[in-house]
Amino acid sequence: MFSSLFHHKKKTESVILIDISASSVAGAYVWYVKDEIPAVLYTRRFPIEMRKDEPQEQAMLRALKVLGDTLIREGAPAFARVSGSGTADAILVSIDAPWQNTSVRTEHIEQKEPFIFSKHLVTELVEKTNPKALGKLLVDESIISTLLNGYETRDPYGKKVLRASVIILTSFIDEHVADRIAATLRSLFHTTRIVPIAGSSLRYQALRIAFPHEHDVLILDTAESFISVALVRKNLFVTLAEISSTDDDHRQWVEKVLNEFSVIAKEYPLPRIIFLLARESDISSLQQALGAGNFGELWLSESPPKIIPVLANHIAGLVRQATTAPPDLQLLLMALFYHHRAPKE
Repeated sequence: MFSSLFHHKKKTESVILIDISASSVAGAYVWYVKDEIPAVLYTRRFPIEMRKDEPQEQAMLRALKVLGDTLIREGAPAFARVSGSGTADAILVSIDAPWQNTSVRTEHIEQKEPFIFSKHLVTELVEKTNPKALGKLLVDESIISTLLNGYETRDPYGKKVLRASVIILTSFIDEHVADRIAATLRSLFHTTRIVPIAGSSLRYQALRIAFPHEHDVLILDTAESFISVALVRKNLFVTLAEISSTDDDHRQWVEKVLNEFSVIAKEYPLPRIIFLLARESDISSLQQALGAGNFGELWLSESPPKIIPVLANHIAGLVRQATTAPPDLQLLLMALFYHHRAPKE
């Protein structure tokens, strides 16, 4: 149904990005050339419009079909003028709540004698501890951090250690919905390499690339009708909470956000940096509303945390927007993530 993210990197690669969120779907054509930053050549976003008595899933799939037809009709010719072909090598699909649910777990390996930490060892560990969910399809199981002898290591394989910890983000989607998403994309595009990933996992990994010096942050994502709060400590994705939020009232929104912060604060000290992701038209007012919120005793210091609104211009030096359409932050983060994925050996 779906393919693995990891594969041999090529000198050039054409990729279609598909973003499926609670209230909209978006797509892009991206051109990757070795040793160059990726170029976004075409983007388009459509709302998910519900009809009377229609299941939300059906409305999403209809919007996905409209998006796909538009990508083929408008995007492929624009892409072909640069790449020489309108055909894509792969499709990266980012899926958010309510279509998927995400959890984070940590698995440990410890032995009395030193051992070589290998990909094969990690694969066996992940398969052995893989959670099962009836009627759900595992669409994303990302190893987001690895600790060797207690220290995070970016290049862990081949090293001799006594203990290792692997932090794994797992995402499930309803099996029926997954079948229909895959069938819709295969009916539209010739490529069979369709790679799904949880939106929360993708944004965390992309933000690590965009802000390499920020190791302790809260990622507050409120761009859609769900609020997502992720805690990152010492560069490690620790916990994630997702709640529905269809409120237009800023006061109610702030209350929900602070409530999620308080739940996390019962287990962990909160970092002083908050990355805020929202629609650019809303982000300034949301930043002001949250900054005026009553943080109470959530932070030990009396000074409020620093709220950093994440904007498309933060990604400008890492991804090139080669289209006149307004930048779409989620699609830019997707392009950045795919560019920095680990190649298959």
